[in-house]
Amino acid sequence: MTLATSKPPIDTPCVKVCFVDPKAQLCVGCFRTLEELGRWTRYSDAERTAVMDALPAREAAYQVGRGARR
Repeated sequence: MTLATSKPPIDTPCVKVCFVDPKAQLCVGCFRTLEELGRWTRYSDAERTAVMDALPAREAAYQVGRGARR
């Protein structure tokens, strides 16, 4: 009998607040683009890491653009 091995879960910045700002074309929960959202499971680990590294700057720029404070 062989045990099935499962893949480790894919890292994701998803916070279960899925709303795309139509003007910014970003999810305001995780700050990924529509393309990134759609292709996330097909990205390599390196591609996902690169996107995740860019998210804090995107969020900051989005907040500045909206005049919000954090």
